[in-house]
Amino acid sequence: MDLNINTDTLMDIIGELFSDETSLALSDTEKYIYYRPSKRVNLKIKPGDPVVEGTIAYKALKTKQKVSEYIDRDIFGVPYYGMAVPYETNGEITGCVTAIFPTLTNAMSVVTINSEDSWVPVPFSDILYIEAKNRKTFINSLNITGTHKNTLNEFDYFLPRDRFIRCHRSYIININHIKQIYPDTHSTFILKMSDDTSIPVSQTHSSYFRKLLGF
Repeated sequence: MDLNINTDTLMDIIGELFSDETSLALSDTEKYIYYRPSKRVNLKIKPGDPVVEGTIAYKALKTKQKVSEYIDRDIFGVPYYGMAVPYETNGEITGCVTAIFPTLTNAMSVVTINSEDSWVPVPFSDILYIEAKNRKTFINSLNITGTHKNTLNEFDYFLPRDRFIRCHRSYIININHIKQIYPDTHSTFILKMSDDTSIPVSQTHSSYFRKLLGF
């Protein structure tokens, strides 16, 4: 069956799968060939613009795999969270489709947790790790532990990527509070945090974790 459909029409159809807050971009290996801005985030990409280093699309094309991460305002002037998936033609990477989401926050630098009968704002820098346990999300900081209504996936969406890493389906850790890293079985690791808590790095996240920390 021959699907005779042009690129713009196809991307518009794909766009219907996302909310109107999501921007979409399509590129070949060097330049963008389609861009649809959203109501919330507009990177002002134009067809013909080069795919520059540091963007989600660039990283997906270089690694030849799906990339999902937060990008700060240095590249396009606005922060965003993106997911990019490269595609192949005849076995060769020939382009990339990118979905661009607005950040949930631009300026927030604290997480307000519920501890006993009060709410306590905790600076990002004080958070040791975040744990999903018993259908609750626990924020473990230097001075206090409490719960938060957000899921781990929601925290993974907006926490600064330069300091927080998802290392396990149940944990997000602050890399500034890792004291030691120990090898474990099946190419995984155990992290000893600054409070001496041991946290596993799962096999799913171990490769990305090693690449990010450079060991």
